[in-house]
Parts: sequence; structure tokens; C-alpha cells
Amino acid sequence: MKYDVCGIGNALVDMEFKVDDSFFTENNIEKGLMTLVEEDRQKELIEKLHLANTDELKRQCGGSAANTVIAVSQFGGKSFYQFKIANDETGHFYLNNMKENGVDTKNRESELPNGTTGKCMVMVSSDAERTMNTFLGITGSLDTEQIDEEAIKNSKWIYIEGYLVASPTGQKAAVKAREIAQKNGVKTSLTMSDPNMVKFFKENMKEIIGDGLDLIFCNEHEAMDFTETNNILEARELMKKFAKTFVITQGKNGALIWNGDMFVDIEAHKVVALDSNGAGDMFAGAFLYGITNGHSFASAGALASYASSKVVSQYGPRLDWTQAKDVLKNSNAN
Repeated sequence: MKYDVCGIGNALVDMEFKVDDSFFTENNIEKGLMTLVEEDRQKELIEKLHLANTDELKRQCGGSAANTVIAVSQFGGKSFYQFKIANDETGHFYLNNMKENGVDTKNRESELPNGTTGKCMVMVSSDAERTMNTFLGITGSLDTEQIDEEAIKNSKWIYIEGYLVASPTGQKAAVKAREIAQKNGVKTSLTMSDPNMVKFFKENMKEIIGDGLDLIFCNEHEAMDFTETNNILEARELMKKFAKTFVITQGKNGALIWNGDMFVDIEAHKVVALDSNGAGDMFAGAFLYGITNGHSFASAGALASYASSKVVSQYGPRLDWTQAKDVLKNSNAN
């Protein structure tokens, strides 16, 4: 196989800001969730932050699944990403940043369509929680044209971003990617991405899952909302109907993995959390790298837990290349 993981998801340039809770109250922002906004609203909020002398911490190519496939690449795996960007400065930045991170794509600078590339405004509060206001731009029209059938066929796994359920065309693209994978013996995985995606687009999520996937990533809230239960013990039993294996992340309590035969508890690493943005994406990336490179589910879970603890102890959703190599060296996963 040419690729360990072939991802499909939104292409968003992440702009990260450090904010106080008062900013959410004053600007009627729902804390801790991803909210889709229009471009004018996003510009308004950014201007308010600049007026308050709140500078942007960093800018980088992002989107949930993008962070995951980049993590796979940084750990030494091979990854491919299917996405949609526009022929603007932000789009060219995105494509070059993706290449710098070692991820292959079929997108070419000379062939980019007119439009506006999506941007995600990530606001990190003092309790390390991340709140996102996202203007999808052209990624909101991601469709089956972005699917690269050959890349899927030449991958061990596909990884589908749950945020695609919010777009009718993105939904169809995700279903098509899953169908191509299943037809060609490629293993299928999905991240539920955000509680709001499960709350408002549950039937769309079920359509992507179809008759069942090989692996689902979710957190406790998403698992309980999706299975319509009030406790994690019931939720984890019902999740078996939708996937052969699954990972339920539990924040400071680590993670719970169903490996197809038994539940495996993964311990969290105690750290001072500064920014939870990207923790789930990193967990999925490290886990997928692990299981495609000879690790057991328990070992891959240990690696993923350690990697995500490193991400939350700094600002930004990703590690750099040196940090990724150090994580592999020091994770005690084998």
C-alpha cells in the first residue's frame, strides 16, 4: 500500500487567539463548541480581538482530519488528504503548508477554483477549552469531485471527518469515499468531530456509517448523544452496533478502546493543560499511525494518549517534527 491513511475533510486555515471568558459573553459566543459563521461575522470578531490587543498566536493549515493526517505523517507514516481550497492567498498558503507537512494531495496550484478558502477562528480560554467560529468558504462545497479513487484504493485506511455531515455535498463525498473503500477492502474510520454534529446531523452521521465501520473515534458526549443514552456504560455497548472497533476519549480520564474482543482502558498523562484544540485530532493521528505500523490497539492507545497530552500542554493543534519524534521515542508504546 502506498498510504497508511487517506483522509477526507474540510480545509481550513486555523487562526488561534487567546481569550477571556468575558469575550464569549460580550459577543454571544457559545463556549466550547464549533459554530459555523458567515465571513462578515468572523471578520467582526477578529477586529474586536485586534482592538483589544489580542494578537493571533499562529496560522497554519487545519481542519480536523487535516490535523490527523499530518500527525500520521509526522510520526513517520504516509498520508493523503482530499479537500477543497480556492485560488486565493489563503488557499496557496494552505496547499504549501500541507506539502511542508509531508501530506500528498491531488490539488494543484494552477488548477484551484475561484472563491474564498475557509478559515477557522480558534479561541482558547484560560481553562484550556477551545471554542471555534468557522467560516467554511469554498470547503462548504466540497463534493465527490475531490474524491481520489486511486488514493483510496492505495491506502490501508480512510479517515472521514464528521464535520462533513453539515454540508449536503460533503455528506455525499464522505459516503462515496466509504463505499469506494469498502468495495476495495480498505478499512474505514470516522471521527464524530463535535457534539453539535451529532446533535443536529445524527441521521447524516448514520448514513456515512452505513452498515458499520471498522473504527469510530468520539468523545464521551458524542457517544452518549449518538446512542441516546445518559451514561457511558450503556453508550459503549450500543456503539458496538456501528463499528467493529471504537475509541471513546475521556479527557483527563484517558480513553476507552473497544478492540473487537475487549475493552481497554488507556491512562491519561497528567499535564498542565493550556489548549485542548487538536487533542482529539492528535489522538486519532497517533492511533492510526500505531495500528498501521505494527502496534496493538493498547500500544497505539498509549502512544495516542501521550501524544495528545503533549498537544494540550502547548498552544496550537499540532506538534512539530522534532516533538513528534520525541513522542515516539518516549511514549513507552511497543
